Amino acid sequence: MPVQRLLPTTESADLIELTRDVCRRSLAPVVDETERKGEMPRETYRTLGQAGLLSLPYPEDLGGGGQPQEVYLQVIEEIASTWMSVAVGASVHSLSCYPIATMGSREQQETFLPDMLSGEKLGAYCLSEPQAGSDVSAISTRARRADDGGWVLRGRKAWISNAGHADFYTVFARTGDDPTKGLSCFLVPPDDLTFAEPEKKMGLASDPVREVILDDVRVGPDRLVGEEGMGMKLALTALDSGRLGIAAAATGLGQAALDLAIAYARERKQFGRPIADNQGLAFLLADMETAVSSGRTAYLHAARLRDAGMPFTKEAAVAKLTATDAAMRVTTDAVQVLGGAGYTQDFPAERFFRDAKVTQIFEGTNQIQRLVISRQLLTA
Repeated sequence: MPVQRLLPTTESADLIELTRDVCRRSLAPVVDETERKGEMPRETYRTLGQAGLLSLPYPEDLGGGGQPQEVYLQVIEEIASTWMSVAVGASVHSLSCYPIATMGSREQQETFLPDMLSGEKLGAYCLSEPQAGSDVSAISTRARRADDGGWVLRGRKAWISNAGHADFYTVFARTGDDPTKGLSCFLVPPDDLTFAEPEKKMGLASDPVREVILDDVRVGPDRLVGEEGMGMKLALTALDSGRLGIAAAATGLGQAALDLAIAYARERKQFGRPIADNQGLAFLLADMETAVSSGRTAYLHAARLRDAGMPFTKEAAVAKLTATDAAMRVTTDAVQVLGGAGYTQDFPAERFFRDAKVTQIFEGTNQIQRLVISRQLLTA
């Protein structure tokens, strides 16, 4: 049964229906086989872009859809309920566009954003490094001035979604030694980048993750996004929004697992009746619904604060923590509801379970979310 949504406009309701139609026609028929093969579905992102679903949270005068976060995130949730890898990739792409859309010059926006937001060019967000995950101030990739006024970048970025397939890379590199003001943001084309072998992950098989290697990669002066030294502010601001994207995707994944468990419980019979008639199992489904709804409520609250121009750092961390813990719990319970069938690849429950775990890790581990929340509470 489709999720009942309270949407702000008729247009946004139409967008949800469009998303469901695209998912049903273009994503659902290929998700199982593509995940099984571990292939990156590049054409799927073009399909989403052509439908206008990759540009939603950005202003119309920049080529975006001009939709509030609460609508964009529900679109991400709908995509995740069909294909989690693609929802994560779409969220990462949107995150990659954020710096140039918010801090780029008008010339940069007019030059680069149209192809980015149309889906013709896919983005990768290069913040994390082998020794700098949760601690952004530990980034060691450096950018030094070139004689021609451009920049030369050297370092390694780790755990980068879409790496090796992306058409542009939003890279954060150190241009000074100050831990908070020495970071800058660059828009790097893929031409001179090299990539490590894809990580062998337990889930999200269609979301390729690799190290990105910058070996004295040269970029022009027009590739510095915002002012020199503004990278830390950009990165942390973008991460607040990125955490909402992951919260929405995790909620969609949890919803998919819940829907599967309900359908199976209605159809599977033991002792002459559907297993859903057993109160113990019915109560488990009720707890699963409560967990998914809690994640949805949390991310929508944070999104509405963001749309109103209010602070939402704490609420974004709460949403990410709530929704991803819920996804892990609900996908685990879905496997249990299906019993032995849930442990086989004949049903997607095992894939949902594997996909859920990383949501508690990326975009800031859930331990870091607790740190963010506690600091916000104690410094308010």
